[in-house]
Amino acid sequence: MQAFLKGPSSISTKPPAAKEKSSAGSSGEGKRLKPIPWVEKYRPKNVDEVAFQDEVVAVLKKSLEGADLPNLLFYGPPGTGKTSTILAAARELYGPELFRQRVLELNASDERGIQVIREKVKAFAQLTASGSRSDGKVCPPFKIVILDEADSMTSAAQAALRRTMEKESKTTRFCLICNYISRIIEPLTSRCSKFRFKPLSDKIQQQRLLDVSEKEHVKISSEAVSYLVKVSEGDLRKAITFLQSATRLMGGKEITEKIVTEIAGVIPKETIDELLSVCRSGSFEKLETLAKNLINEGYAVAQLVNQLHDAVVESEDYSDKQKSVIVEKLAEVDKCLADGADEYLQLVSLCALVMQQLTHNI
Repeated sequence: MQAFLKGPSSISTKPPAAKEKSSAGSSGEGKRLKPIPWVEKYRPKNVDEVAFQDEVVAVLKKSLEGADLPNLLFYGPPGTGKTSTILAAARELYGPELFRQRVLELNASDERGIQVIREKVKAFAQLTASGSRSDGKVCPPFKIVILDEADSMTSAAQAALRRTMEKESKTTRFCLICNYISRIIEPLTSRCSKFRFKPLSDKIQQQRLLDVSEKEHVKISSEAVSYLVKVSEGDLRKAITFLQSATRLMGGKEITEKIVTEIAGVIPKETIDELLSVCRSGSFEKLETLAKNLINEGYAVAQLVNQLHDAVVESEDYSDKQKSVIVEKLAEVDKCLADGADEYLQLVSLCALVMQQLTHNI
């Protein structure tokens, strides 16, 4: 029986190794040919390349010079460079060869309950950092644990983390990244240096988008760039993704404002104006037909709520009382949509109230 079990293993020792080599080679070739998303391709490689976050960059550069880093807490809107900044700083600290050994990155997609904090993070934090960089630069004697989307961690997991942060301060630094600082428990925020990442200014975003367009040989009108910045609302990641999608759609032709509107799923201004004019007409039949058409054309009602809010608040055609009633209804509809309510019913309900406000002079 033992001979029978040993036989096949002894026969098939070399061929699989050869197969592995060939498959590894072919996959390596495939990797070289794979196109990279522009968001990753143009992610900052060092701290100096991070756009607009001057205060954070200045503090990090000073810390990198002395190879000493406090525990960090980065918070702010998505797409403003939080993850990119700490990854760029870690690459500068450790260099490409030590980066994988010294940095543990856990994202919201990974399981990060109390068990993971107690086992995986604690085990990594307890390891001592040894080894030096091959280029001769000073390598700090600590590792970095990056907890991305930290606001989605449970309170129990956050509580388990605070003791580890304190105990392993000699060998490990923690960087928590979140959108909402209010969801991080007080004991953790008090142990970290807090940095707020601001939404990127229009000028900075336009400059970055024009740089990417130039490098990728994309033809884009200046109106389209301005509209791309407006649609992305300070989120550079979203803007670059829209730019890449529009480029693939146009296949080398010039990108216009209309194409950006289609790619971003934004409802055209003419459609919003038509909706408000139908509400003014007082005809519920017309309103119902328009609501059905909007749903059938695939427009998101949540997007319509956002745009209708801006149109109503910025308009001078409505009284303050009308605006307050409509905006309150917009908030209710937004909440219902977030809870999974039917889009058509919510849209009709919203438009009926807008019609009531616009047809009855208050």
